Parts: sequence; C-alpha cells; structure tokens
Amino acid sequence: MVTAPSAPAAIPEEDRLRADFYNFLGLLLAGPPDQFLLDQMAGLSGDDTELGQAIGAMARVARVTKPAAAEREFNALFIGLGRGELLPYASYYLTGFLNEKPLAQLRQDMAARGITRAPNVYEPEDNVASLMEIMAGLIVGRFGSVAGLEDQRTFWNKHVGPWAGHFFTDLEAAENSVLYASVGSAGRVFIEIEREAFRMTAA
Repeated sequence: MVTAPSAPAAIPEEDRLRADFYNFLGLLLAGPPDQFLLDQMAGLSGDDTELGQAIGAMARVARVTKPAAAEREFNALFIGLGRGELLPYASYYLTGFLNEKPLAQLRQDMAARGITRAPNVYEPEDNVASLMEIMAGLIVGRFGSVAGLEDQRTFWNKHVGPWAGHFFTDLEAAENSVLYASVGSAGRVFIEIEREAFRMTAA
C-alpha cells in the first residue's frame, strides 16, 4: 500500500510480532485472501488469551473457506454495488465523510516520515489496510529508522486509536461477515491490547 526506503535494524521479538500482526491485518484488509493466505490463516494456533482465542477462531473459519467465497465476502463488505457494507477509512469514521481533515493530517505525517503511497494504489491513504501497514513499518524501521515507542504512540493516537477499534467491531458484526467476522474479532482485541500498552507506557 505504501513505499519508503528501508533500513535493517535489530528489533525486539515482541515488537516484531506486533509488526507481523499489523502486516497480517493489513494484508487481509487490502484484498481478498488467496488460497496461500487462507492456508496461512488456517495454520495459525492460538492460546488461552483473548487474542489467542480470536486467532484460533480465525484459523478454524479459514480452514473451511474457499478463495471464491472469501472474494465474494470481501467485495460485499468493502466494494459492493456503489459501495460496500463498510467504509474502512479514518475520514469516514471520524467525520462521516470521505477525504476529510483526517486524510490531510495523515498525508502530512506520512510526508514528514518519507512515506509515499505506492504508485499502483489509488485508494485514499487513510484506509485501514494502509494504516496497519504503516504501523508495522514504523515498528520495524521500514521507513528509514525504527520509530521509538513515543513516536509510535503519537502516530497511533492520532491516526489509528480514535477509530480502528470501532471499525473492527463493525467488521465483526457486519451482515456479510463470515471469515471477516473472525478478522474483526482479532483486530478488535489487538487494538485494545495496543491501546492499553501505549497508555501504560505513557504513564
């Protein structure tokens, strides 16, 4: 979804796992999963934590989902005839309209970090898939250097925290959600974990 210079860095395992999950959510929300990605989802295993249980549920649904069904579901949720059931954009969730101030603010912050939209992507940058990808990139230093926790928190509080949890809750409950209901559950729990972690480190 976005491009930027990359730089290798030693990343703590916990942060790499956070980045991997942001990337995973971004991949699932950027387009319908193919068989390879469905197989990856089906191979996930959870644990007794709330996030682990959500991941386990996602794996169970993925095992019985075919790519054609996943594509129909994705299209109904996000594309539809004219528009999908959900509009996964920060501007829409925060203002009720597309291409509003949240998008302009995001573009300013992306430019300040040297992040640009990939040339083959035409969606506004404030879509949830791009924001998941940007968070992953900040954590692992994909945009030139590893973002410190304070910088991550600043970006998250401004562009992700105010609305992503609401989006994932809506995805969880959407009429057309089956596979994506499980993605919504995992995303909602993950956003709650991130919110609490950023809150605790800010204290």
